[in-house]
Amino acid sequence: MRVPLSWLREYVDLPAGETGRDVAAKLVDAGLEVETVEQLGGGLKGPLVVGQVLTIEELEGFRKPIRFCTVDVGRANGTGEPQEIVCGARNFSVGDKVVVVLPGAVLPGDFAIASRKTYGRTSHGMICSGDELGMGDDGTHGIIVLPHEHEVGTDAIELLQLVDEVLDIDITPDRGYCMSMRGVAREAATAYGLPLRDPALLDVPAPNSYGYPVQVDDPAGCDRFTARTVTGLDPDARSPIWLTRRLQKAGMRPISLAVDITNYVMLELGQPLHAYDRSRIEGAIGVRRAEQGEKFTTLDGVKRTLDAEDLVITDQSGPIGLAGVMGGAHTEIADSVTDPETGAVTGTTDVVIEAAHFDAVSISRTARRLKLSSEASKRFERGVDPLAAAAAAQRTVDLLVLLAGGTAEAGVTEFLAPGAPRTIAMGADHPDRVAGMDYGRETVVRRLQEIGCDVYGQDELVITVPSWRPDLAEPNDLAEEVIRLEGYGNLPSTLPQVPSGRGLTARQQLHRQVGRALAGAGYVEALSYPFIGEGVFDQLQLPAHDASRQVVKLVNPISDKEPALRTTLLPGLLGALRRNDSRGSHDLALFETGSVFRAAAQPGVAVRLPVDRRPTDEEIATLNAALPAQPRYAAVVLAGAREQAGWWGKGRPADWADAVQAARSLADLAGAELVVRQGQYGPWHPGRCAELVVTLDGVETVIGHAGELHPRVVKAMGLPARTSAMELDLDRLAAAGGDALQAPRISSFPVATQDVALIVDASVPAASVEAALRKGAGELLESLRLFDVFTGEQVGEGKKSLAYALRFRAAERTLTAEESTAARDAAVALAGERTGAVLRGA
Repeated sequence: MRVPLSWLREYVDLPAGETGRDVAAKLVDAGLEVETVEQLGGGLKGPLVVGQVLTIEELEGFRKPIRFCTVDVGRANGTGEPQEIVCGARNFSVGDKVVVVLPGAVLPGDFAIASRKTYGRTSHGMICSGDELGMGDDGTHGIIVLPHEHEVGTDAIELLQLVDEVLDIDITPDRGYCMSMRGVAREAATAYGLPLRDPALLDVPAPNSYGYPVQVDDPAGCDRFTARTVTGLDPDARSPIWLTRRLQKAGMRPISLAVDITNYVMLELGQPLHAYDRSRIEGAIGVRRAEQGEKFTTLDGVKRTLDAEDLVITDQSGPIGLAGVMGGAHTEIADSVTDPETGAVTGTTDVVIEAAHFDAVSISRTARRLKLSSEASKRFERGVDPLAAAAAAQRTVDLLVLLAGGTAEAGVTEFLAPGAPRTIAMGADHPDRVAGMDYGRETVVRRLQEIGCDVYGQDELVITVPSWRPDLAEPNDLAEEVIRLEGYGNLPSTLPQVPSGRGLTARQQLHRQVGRALAGAGYVEALSYPFIGEGVFDQLQLPAHDASRQVVKLVNPISDKEPALRTTLLPGLLGALRRNDSRGSHDLALFETGSVFRAAAQPGVAVRLPVDRRPTDEEIATLNAALPAQPRYAAVVLAGAREQAGWWGKGRPADWADAVQAARSLADLAGAELVVRQGQYGPWHPGRCAELVVTLDGVETVIGHAGELHPRVVKAMGLPARTSAMELDLDRLAAAGGDALQAPRISSFPVATQDVALIVDASVPAASVEAALRKGAGELLESLRLFDVFTGEQVGEGKKSLAYALRFRAAERTLTAEESTAARDAAVALAGERTGAVLRGA
């Protein structure tokens, strides 16, 4: 919500010296989130005046139309002579009143104006557009053409209200009443301790039987509907400058007088309104639920298919408006049209004003399902004051009569569903107990009365909640109001007493440890959206039957291109790597930990939880049962240099081994024994893919893969050459590690090291050789490390040499050379038996 300070002062007599930042500080203390304070007209310096176009000469010989104009600016130029100006715009004519900036002035953006020669003429100033003055979009994108009643030479800075301060407030869902000048003014008045001039306090005529006929068939969806009629509008009437400028400062574009007035009243009172062209309505106005599949064309020209839950406004022909969201194209206010021969102006002359109150949940669901968020729906879904409808309709009628020359018909239609004000019982000391400090009954009552509550009682208070505060539903809500108005900064700082055994769970601890370990290894965390498009599975070369292709699709996705929940972390990570590489960062190591979503074989049906009470345990359990499985995964991607070149050496590129090592480091954190062996899966290169295996309940289970990506995947996704990746199931890794890590035993006896070089077929995985060596070496083996891989003529074609360092140690004695040699020989023998390995040089 954008709040111009000049407009706010109409309702609250703020101190004369208060700046926008001062007001923002007060509102922030009261609990509103003021994002920025925009200085309109900052750096603007005149002379900037009203001028009248006297002559226009079309200049020829240029690529675009250029006009040489003389403009009467009165005595603003010091001479009274016409001002000569070159201009390229074409939306003005001789006799029009325009805004002229003269030499010596400075426009927003530190744009100094001086006389200069251009297009063969000398231009002494400039005829201004709204964009050049920082006014915002007026819909024309051209020169500002002013009404003829403004005198030549008038100061345009004051006339156009170019200097102001605008507070940009982020309205949270529970503070919907602040999506209006009335609501923000109420907060400002309370913060400063000043009276409020409530713009909704108007004399409203009582409803009668000869107003425009309205039939409400769904009182639960529409509990209040006010209709007023204004006839005899001047179709040529334009919105005055003060009205258009307030709309522009509030972030809205002026359209036409009738529409501008409804938007203005909505901003002022917070009540969305709609104006129908009376001549286009057929019969009585109705409010009902849409028929399933019913078609309706909204004001934006889009034909939409409605759902049975959607609330619609109708006439005899069918829907004419999507209640609380957007009006229909069939009954919109007609643009004024001027007959070129007679000069007669035609357009809408009679309008019916709708001011209604709709169910917040219904409007919210409709707007989200149709992806049709509007200024009206934003307010209805946050809660609109139902008692403001009649005042908003009256305010709209008054402005139409004043500005468009209309006549208000005496008929007033008002539908009211039965209802009563909400009351809440609360102990007078309840805010004291919530805040942990003593406010006292008088302070509690005073603060509640300031927000509009009626308070009765002594120790036990009975509070009647104001109609504009639907968020106040229980004592804690009222306590929060007292606390925020007394100041959050005045609350005592008291550390909570944490009971023992309530720290992080083992899963949470592992998640943090994984992030720290990967960050310590040089990876940068990248957080991506959990949404994917199914086309990415083709890019990753996943087979048609792969489980990752079984996705959970969203009914109302943020993007139609990514309608499914992710089943792998790789698309998001690889997308981040691609973006960074395209922007010049070529040496990349990224990681992410997060949930993936696995569709169940038989999808469950989620129950719709109630919003008027706390769901029962059974309802929550049913909802959870319908949710997809959400295991936590960890993934890394690498490209470019892993070690930079410098005086210390040549450096080296990232490769498949770095991805495998990332998996090993995570297994060490989890205390799990990870088996790395040759594999083949989807996006990885078949000759450079490692399968990551752990033992769960006595069964070997593949929990992920690591290695270099396939060149076709790299090409399809636009990745750097030789990109490597690793992804594994973090939950299964943790399950394989057990509940507690075993501390290593430290022996004081010396280690015995034995090196062996084994020749095997090139197709034999090093992991298979390593597993055989470990098994054959027995309990004396402390560690085993592959330190060299060699191929060449010395070992023979189709062969490779694997050199291992074996460390032997006994816990209670010093090993003899014979014992370590025997253990080594046993390891070599079993490796030869299982993999065909022979000692090099034997």
